Amino acid sequence: MLHFRKSDLYIEDVKLSDIAKKFGTGVYVYSKKQITDNFEAYRKAVKSYDSIVCFACKSNSNGSVLKLLSKLGAGADTTSGGELYRCLKAGFEPSKIVYAGIGKTAEEIEYALKSKILMFNVESIEELDAINKIAGKLKTKAKIAFRINPNVDPDTHSYIVTGKKGTKFGIPYEEAVEAYIAAKSRKNIILSGIHTHIGSQILDITPFRLAAQKVKKIVDAVEKNGIRIEYINSGGGLGIKYCEGEAAPCAKQLADVIFPVFGKGRKFIFEPGRSIIGNAGHLLAKVLYRKSAGGKNFFITDAGMNDLVRPTLYGAYHEIVPVKKTNAKKVKADIVGPICESGDFMGKDRTLAMQEQGSYILVKCAGAYGAAMSSQYNSRPLLAEVMVDGSKAVLVRKRASYKDLLLNEI
Repeated sequence: MLHFRKSDLYIEDVKLSDIAKKFGTGVYVYSKKQITDNFEAYRKAVKSYDSIVCFACKSNSNGSVLKLLSKLGAGADTTSGGELYRCLKAGFEPSKIVYAGIGKTAEEIEYALKSKILMFNVESIEELDAINKIAGKLKTKAKIAFRINPNVDPDTHSYIVTGKKGTKFGIPYEEAVEAYIAAKSRKNIILSGIHTHIGSQILDITPFRLAAQKVKKIVDAVEKNGIRIEYINSGGGLGIKYCEGEAAPCAKQLADVIFPVFGKGRKFIFEPGRSIIGNAGHLLAKVLYRKSAGGKNFFITDAGMNDLVRPTLYGAYHEIVPVKKTNAKKVKADIVGPICESGDFMGKDRTLAMQEQGSYILVKCAGAYGAAMSSQYNSRPLLAEVMVDGSKAVLVRKRASYKDLLLNEI
């Protein structure tokens, strides 16, 4: 929903420079319409099958983002007790919440069971036994799906590969059927589904098809042993377009490779995160200083790696644009922040118009794993977050203060 009107960059019907003046910088800015459109694309893609689209809230856990998606009818994919708490507070139906994560604590398992969530995605036999024991103590039964590692290479950054042999995630493919058979003896467990999640920012649909085909073989083998698999959970991981020339598959393409493998008579769960929120959020920053050193130009901004860690953590690319078009000469520069680390950058060797001191730039497509992964490193307070709805811009998270830095210290 970004577009220029004359020389000014807008998000929906709000000028970004006006947001900067009203709410300060750095600031995360979200488009309500883009979030809605992205979710509706999934809903339309899966409507012919019994499906739940569970938003992966690890990508963005802002309460207003979650509340919007819950009102749209989304389910939630959670990975911690804190995420579950946020989702319940945002109004998600517990019967549409799944709980993943390789290291669930006893307290988190108990909280989820008491909250009556749909199911757990289980990653090990020891975790299965922990859930079985806690469910017994609570005199209830826990619905579970085993997360299977299908050993499929999604061709993405090594840090976000999760379905390949050698990663910490899931039950190894070769041990999957054995795990289901073993789980039949647990009195407080209901074997309800099968789950796989092969990675993140995947731009080729082929790995999803390969993973589905391998999972289907497990389903067939498991059902021959008298265990009915009700839910097929294909996880998330669909990538988005971060730069010009990049192409990303859509929700319909994903559905079209999953559904034919399993056919009718099943229920399906999808867990998109980035593909719903990634291009709906952006980081707005101010250029504090310009300098040249060692034959390079630098634009030093008031947003740093603590606010957006993806570039230095993953080598991730985000397009960076000025929010006002000018006739200034174009230069090649590194866009960096104020953190005392050489890894503190948002973009290197970018060509853009020479910026005035005090001008604003936008780091695009930062809605996923931006604010959610931010920290208070260098004792920098967390940024404000703003939601734009048409011509209105509303604060949805206050900027933290210096006093907030000491909030939990004794």
